[in-house]
Amino acid sequence: MAFIELSRSKLRDNVHFLDQLFSNQHVQWGVVTKLLCGHKQYIEELVHAGLKELHDSRISNLKTIKSINPEIQTVYIKPPSSQVISSLVKFADVSFNTELQTICLISAEAKKQNKNHKIIIMIELGDLREGVLGENLIEFYQSVFQLENIQVIGLGANLNCLNGILPSHDKLIQLSLYKQLIEATFRVKIPWVSGGSSVTVPLLMKKMLPKGINHFRLGETLFFGNNLITGTPIKGMKTKLFTLHCEIVEMMNKPLVPFGEMGTNVAGEQIEINEQDYGKSSWRALLDIGLLDVDMRNIRPVKKWIKILGASSDMISLDLGENKAGLKLGDRVAFDLDYMGVLKVMNSNYIDKKVVD
Repeated sequence: MAFIELSRSKLRDNVHFLDQLFSNQHVQWGVVTKLLCGHKQYIEELVHAGLKELHDSRISNLKTIKSINPEIQTVYIKPPSSQVISSLVKFADVSFNTELQTICLISAEAKKQNKNHKIIIMIELGDLREGVLGENLIEFYQSVFQLENIQVIGLGANLNCLNGILPSHDKLIQLSLYKQLIEATFRVKIPWVSGGSSVTVPLLMKKMLPKGINHFRLGETLFFGNNLITGTPIKGMKTKLFTLHCEIVEMMNKPLVPFGEMGTNVAGEQIEINEQDYGKSSWRALLDIGLLDVDMRNIRPVKKWIKILGASSDMISLDLGENKAGLKLGDRVAFDLDYMGVLKVMNSNYIDKKVVD
């Protein structure tokens, strides 16, 4: 059976690296755990690594976090649906919000549960996903300020996730100025300006982050150790925390060119034939994983000489050439994965999850 491994030692090294980076800049941070899809053992590794604040976009995952350690501060990182308000107040200490009607529902539910719920008001800075428009912020905050059992602890912004708009020094200064405007207008204190995500880490490392930005929430940098702007590893961080292992369930020498009348495959693709391959053969391996579990575009064999030929719903076909490595039935083939590859595999109930040192 296929399985994915998480390296405990690499994870802890990266947590330590980021802890040092952020503490030196007097910035607080939390980890976005949505990549882990609520897998309890993997979340426990984050808790054991010393993290005190975890973010997710699924209420069920926040519930899992609270079952591991109720003292962890949980943050719900998208505007909530009206259908989840009760669970949101129960399992999320903080939530991102952009709609007054939704915050009114949270207020009523928080009062019912005898809780104070903390919110971060998200502001639109150009990526056009979630966010209140800047010209509406004063009126919006004035309405929120009057609600019971609601505490505004921060202003935040999302960049790069929908339209690829990158964070810049100017945009983050703009976010900081919104905080100053709110504080001056309403004579309140806004503790967080949450303008940092994985894509903002390069600005921090270049010391180009405005002083007003004092909170980051990130996942990809922790789990992959990469600079999202350059696509290269960050010096001092570990990469390849995740490895996918798949078992060979068939190993045969077969023709390179399929034979028979050709249509489209199960993915709706028309296979192109290289005429130079007629009459040739190679060793082909079938693996116990398919499109149901992962997209081929998001994985790559650790051994560079192995070529992915294609996939159906439950199997991937590999070209091993002359199979000089002597792979055989029952052996495993290892793959590196990108962010979407790990996310898809973690969301599959058919792939085992393991932790290794």
